[in-house]
Amino acid sequence: MDCRPGCGACCIAQSISSPIPGMPNGKPAGVRCVQLDENNLCLLYGDPRRPQVCIDFQAMPDVCGSSREEAMRLLAEMERETAPQADDRRPTTDDE
Repeated sequence: MDCRPGCGACCIAQSISSPIPGMPNGKPAGVRCVQLDENNLCLLYGDPRRPQVCIDFQAMPDVCGSSREEAMRLLAEMERETAPQADDRRPTTDDE
């Protein structure tokens, strides 16, 4: 599957933990990447400063769906399912 031109869902819905030019601490899920232009195209495409996670991302029907709106929903759901959970376990003797 090829990327849907002008979609940009992967650059908004997902968190990116690696530095991005203009976002040195990466970006949280749901925040638009500063490297998206007004047409939702990556300004760093083909640029060596583009984060590896962005280079490695592959558009797939189960991630991108059949529309930008579906991609946003699917990626946001995936982000929620894989987000670190608060550590609410009780201390054990090994933790003390």
